[in-house]
Amino acid sequence: MNSRPYPLDKTDKWILNALQRDGRVQNLELAKRIGLAPSTCLRRVRLLEEAGVIRGYAALLDGAKVGVGVSVFVRVWLTGQDEATVDQFITLVKEMPQVLECHLMAGDCDFLLRVAVEDLAAYRQFQIHNLTGLKIVQSVKTEIPMEDIKCTSKIEL
Repeated sequence: MNSRPYPLDKTDKWILNALQRDGRVQNLELAKRIGLAPSTCLRRVRLLEEAGVIRGYAALLDGAKVGVGVSVFVRVWLTGQDEATVDQFITLVKEMPQVLECHLMAGDCDFLLRVAVEDLAAYRQFQIHNLTGLKIVQSVKTEIPMEDIKCTSKIEL
């Protein structure tokens, strides 16, 4: 996570901004937008992928339209912050498909999760069976957003 920034030039930034707007853009169209030869554009994209700057490509889904309409934030406190306890929790969370994000935190709680489920009843079952049922979890606090104001994965370059 604490890797050095990749040296991006202006063309790299143009490519990355274009791909963040439309990850399905064909190389020919991308090259045209950026003002590069298609082979040069493709080579630069491949270099950005190989360097890990571009981690992958994904379709962004509307959770409500696929039956996963509730997204909650969950603060988790563990029984201890020793390496074994933290590693065990991380291993378990990685196996939970409802957990979309998991962040190890500095501050009040140990972890912050973003969990997506069908409804609040489904979340309650998830909480009972997957969080509070774990011996290493001391406490859980759930925050329920009332409205999404801004939700993006785009990093402005």
